[in-house]
Amino acid sequence: MSYTYMFFNAFQSRSKMLSNCCLHMAVHSMFTKRKLSTIAGLVLTMNLCAVNAAEYSLAVQPILPRAEMQKQYKALADYLSAETGDTITISAFSSFKSYFANMKRKKGFDIVLDAAHFTNYRADNMGYSVLAKLPDTVSFSLVTRPDLLVFDEDDLIPYKIATMVSPAIGGLRLRELYPDIDNSPTIVRAMDSVDAVKQVQDGRADAAMIPTPLVGQYSDLNTVLTTTPLPHMALSVSPDVPQVVAEKIKKAMLNAVDTEKGKAMLLALNFSGFVAASNENYAGFANILQLTKRNRPVLTTR
Repeated sequence: MSYTYMFFNAFQSRSKMLSNCCLHMAVHSMFTKRKLSTIAGLVLTMNLCAVNAAEYSLAVQPILPRAEMQKQYKALADYLSAETGDTITISAFSSFKSYFANMKRKKGFDIVLDAAHFTNYRADNMGYSVLAKLPDTVSFSLVTRPDLLVFDEDDLIPYKIATMVSPAIGGLRLRELYPDIDNSPTIVRAMDSVDAVKQVQDGRADAAMIPTPLVGQYSDLNTVLTTTPLPHMALSVSPDVPQVVAEKIKKAMLNAVDTEKGKAMLLALNFSGFVAASNENYAGFANILQLTKRNRPVLTTR
């Protein structure tokens, strides 16, 4: 065998080794780049999701002490967060006075669950949209302790009536009943409607203005009168909430009765479900807020 032939074979073998090595490096490079590209894509997607996820506040009228409100309605905030992909947190307030003041400043009121007069006020003056409501209506009842028998509201003028004060609907209903400041009962501040009943039971007040459904839970109360019913609480959104988010919220509330997560939320809040509603369902109910312009003394008992 000639040296020339041996050299040619060695050169050819070496060329194949180099060729295979280059091919391996090329393939390795291609898959590495693809992996890096995939990872970069995932990171970009995660970043875009983080950017797109927004934060919204959920305000609920303060029918309970502030800490209890945050605990009670966390189930609703968590449910809406899961359904929208956004972060929704509770805005809780210590009184109806601070609630109404912050509402007018739109401070913490992206999404709101509250009574008819507040809902209508925001719809008329602030561009809010009603998405859904609790079924049926709600009224208030004027009740007394069992040993105080009266025939109508005028018989209570010399007495003390406990309620959640204006601009809560209970306090406003009392202002309707007693328009004459100089000829009206003494209004006693209650932390919530249960507290109003307790004040009657322990003698700090003689009567109370409370939601009618609550009356049936007590056997020792006399009902003097029941007010005209209002549409039940509504869930509404600020015009600052994007339409796509509002639609997600609406769908989540209306479909809550049909999903396990929704049923769990409704159970936690003791709600039967939500039904479709619009601003028209609440038209005119803000008129009662005109009564807040009348300053009246309020008694606090502890």
